[in-house]
Amino acid sequence: MNRSPPEISVVLPSLNEEETIADCITKIRQVFADLGIEGEIIVADSSLDRTPEIAASLGAIVVRPEKMGYGNAYLAGLARARGTYIVIGDADNTYDFLEIPRLLAPLEGGADMVLGSRLRGTLLPGAMPPLHRYIGNPLLTWLLNRVFRTHISDSHTGFRAIRRDALECLHLKTGGMEFASEMIIEAAIAGLRIEEVPITYHPRRAPSKLQSFSDGWRHVRFMLLYRPVPFLAVPGLFFAFFGLSLMLLFLVRGDVETYRLHSFILASLAFIGGLEGMLMGLIIRVFSTVHGYGQKSAIVSGLLNYNILEWGIAGGTLMMAGGAAVGFGIVYQWAAAGFGSLSQIANAVWALALFLAGIQILFAAIFVSMMLLKADQKEE
Repeated sequence: MNRSPPEISVVLPSLNEEETIADCITKIRQVFADLGIEGEIIVADSSLDRTPEIAASLGAIVVRPEKMGYGNAYLAGLARARGTYIVIGDADNTYDFLEIPRLLAPLEGGADMVLGSRLRGTLLPGAMPPLHRYIGNPLLTWLLNRVFRTHISDSHTGFRAIRRDALECLHLKTGGMEFASEMIIEAAIAGLRIEEVPITYHPRRAPSKLQSFSDGWRHVRFMLLYRPVPFLAVPGLFFAFFGLSLMLLFLVRGDVETYRLHSFILASLAFIGGLEGMLMGLIIRVFSTVHGYGQKSAIVSGLLNYNILEWGIAGGTLMMAGGAAVGFGIVYQWAAAGFGSLSQIANAVWALALFLAGIQILFAAIFVSMMLLKADQKEE
């Protein structure tokens, strides 16, 4: 006989939380009793201590993720959840699960996802290091808001609630700490209604498992995966155009080696560096689309065209040939002068810039064409 699904599923990822798991489950059960509802508690556990035994003894459903990682734990737990509303939170007792009704109220009012904001709520002494409170969280939240046009105050809170139908709109797949950003990014892309409520954040009993700089970089890298064009391609295009324009201007005016040599070299650096940034942004955009992290746009459709890639390979090869020709011309003049002193710095810079730009374009086209193999396999 099939049981009707519970109203609420609470999913807790855990990694060696035997000191706090019982407190968390007890508070959640109290909320269920106070609200007079049926709920389930799912502990996605990767512990080496007694956490899963304690959780199971208190009536929680314990699942074992196939892989380690914050996101993998949530993916395993969410796959098992059956509730109409789903609440997630860490099992270290830093979030007060007695505040679950605060998260549920906006859902009942029409919100799709609710975030418990620590920065708009109460941070108890010692709950959050100053580096995270005043730099890390505000900076990453500001960046996410700017890039994805959200309006939230605490993008890395681990205390959240979401409607089941809204969860099914999200394409969650990240296994690491990036899961926290992925959930909000996917919700923003899907046009879900996101609201916040203030919560209380408590200090941990056990040492934190977070690694400030590496975890912060992983969140930035993940946002870059979704939006590489404004991060890399557009600034790269600007610098490449600016640098090449200056190089051509100096070429037309002449006397580069006499009056403008240093500016000419800096212009070539801007050209080469900007071109690399632009190509890298386009490559990441293709990669993210092929692997399901972004929607296919007109730019990506063009880059995933074999004819365009063939033109890229041909263009890169021609630029390399042009740079090589200028370089061989310098060697020829040097030989004609009896291998004596030579002043061909400007031409040498042109040869280097053209050759390196050609290599960048050629390799980028080849790499994108290899990613097409993955795209073709997905379409089969």
